[in-house]
Amino acid sequence: MELRIDRQAMVPVVQQIVDGLIEWIVQEQVPPATRLPSIRQIARLNLLSQSYVMEACERLVAQGVLVSRQGAGFMVASTLPACCKSFDSPAFEGERHGCDTDPQRRGGLKLGDGVLPESWRESDDLAYAIRQVARTDMASLFNYNTPLGLPALREQIVKRLGMLDITADEDCVLTTAGASHGLDLIVRTLFRAGDCVVVETPGYAPLFDLLRLHGVRMLEVRRTPGGPDLEALEALLQQFRPAALFINSHHHNPTGSCLAPAVARRILQLSKAYDLRLIEDDVYADLHNGSGTRLAALDEDGRVIYVGSFSKTLSSSLRAGFVSASHEVIEQLARVKMISCMGTSRFSEAVLAALLASGAYRKLVQRQRQRLNIDRAAALQALEDADWEVFGKPTGGLFIWARSPLANDEHLRRQALHHGVQLACASSFSPSGEASDWQRINVAYACDPRARQFFRSTAVDRPQVF
Repeated sequence: MELRIDRQAMVPVVQQIVDGLIEWIVQEQVPPATRLPSIRQIARLNLLSQSYVMEACERLVAQGVLVSRQGAGFMVASTLPACCKSFDSPAFEGERHGCDTDPQRRGGLKLGDGVLPESWRESDDLAYAIRQVARTDMASLFNYNTPLGLPALREQIVKRLGMLDITADEDCVLTTAGASHGLDLIVRTLFRAGDCVVVETPGYAPLFDLLRLHGVRMLEVRRTPGGPDLEALEALLQQFRPAALFINSHHHNPTGSCLAPAVARRILQLSKAYDLRLIEDDVYADLHNGSGTRLAALDEDGRVIYVGSFSKTLSSSLRAGFVSASHEVIEQLARVKMISCMGTSRFSEAVLAALLASGAYRKLVQRQRQRLNIDRAAALQALEDADWEVFGKPTGGLFIWARSPLANDEHLRRQALHHGVQLACASSFSPSGEASDWQRINVAYACDPRARQFFRSTAVDRPQVF
C-alpha cells in the first residue's frame, strides 16, 4: 500500500494519508470488511509516524470509510460514503474536453491535466488574506464591483504588466472571472457568427469550444517550437482575411513552447498589413523563467488584446483574471461584462489585491517556479531515458509535449491504465478533432512513481504487453 506522501506539499501529512487511503480503497476496489494492514505496517512501508497513520484511520472511521473492531484493527466499511465517490469522478480539465473517461481510469494519476495538483496549492497566505479582507473591508463583502473591476487590483495588475514591459494604465485593464471569462467577453463582444479567426493547432480545447458555441469559424495554423508557422499564417491571411489570431505567447498549452522574438515581430507586421486583431493568452506568465517576448510589449497600434489570469497559480476557485487592451475595446468589454454578469466578485479581487500588495503572491510563484524547474528537468530526463520524442524542450511552465516510441496508441493507453496513469484524449487539442500521437505531460505529475514506471514501460527495447 504505497500512499505517495509529498512532504513538500502544504497539505498536512495526516490529510494526505486520509486521501491516500481513500484513493487506495477506490482504485483497488477493496471489498467491504477487508482488513487493512496494521498501523505499524502502513507506517513502515511509507516511512511515516505510527501516530499519524493512527490519526488518519480514526478520521476515516468518523467519516464512515473504515470501521474499527476491538483486537481486529481497521476494516473497510460495508457502504462507502460520498467522500469516496469524489475520488472516482471526472474532475480535471482534460476530461471535460474529451479525455479518457472510462470509469476504470478515473482516480488515477492525471498526467495530462491542465493545472497544478491540489497538493501544490498553498493555503496559509490565502486564508490570512481572506480573514484580513473579511475583517477590514465590509464593502467587498456585500457590494457590487465597479464595471472595470476593483481599482486596488487594477493598480497591482498595471504594476505587474510593467514588469513584462507592457505599458498600460488602469483604465485599460478590465478584471474578469479568470481567463476563460475574459476570452468569452472578447468573443461575444468583437465577433459574430460566421466570422473567421486563426487558432493554433495543437491548441487550447476550451477556446475551440467557445468559438464553436458562438458560430465563429476557425482556421488552423501549426504551432512550432517558436510560435505559429509564419508561412502558413501569411497564406491564411492572404486567402481568408480573418478577423483575429488567438495565440499563447509563453508556455503554450499544450506544447509548452514560447514565442520567439523574431516570430513575435513578424506577427505584428502581418497584423498591420492584414488588419488583424491579436488576442494574446498569457495565463502562464507567472510560471515563466525570465521576461520573454510578448506581443503586447511590442504593440504600437493597439492591435493586441492581452489576457492574463491568477487561477493557474493561486486558486482555480478564486476565479481572478484580467484583460488589457485599448480604451475603446475595454469600454466595449465592460458593457458586455455588466450586462452578462453584473460584474466580478469584489471580495475575490480584494483578497487577490492584498496578496499582491503584501508580496505573498510573488513569493508563491517563485516557489512554484523553483519546484517546477526541478521536476521538469527530471521529467525530461525520464522521457529521454524512455526514448520519447520531446517537442522543443520547454524551459518553464507546466507542460511537456512528447511522443512515445510506441506506434500503437491503443497499446500506449493500455500501458497507462495498467500503471494507474490517465492520459489526455488524442483529439482534445485539435480544432477539427484530429487525433494526435503526441501527449501533454504535466510536469507537476511527471515525477510520480506511476508516471516513471509508465514511461519505462513504453521504451521500445523493453515493452510490456498486457
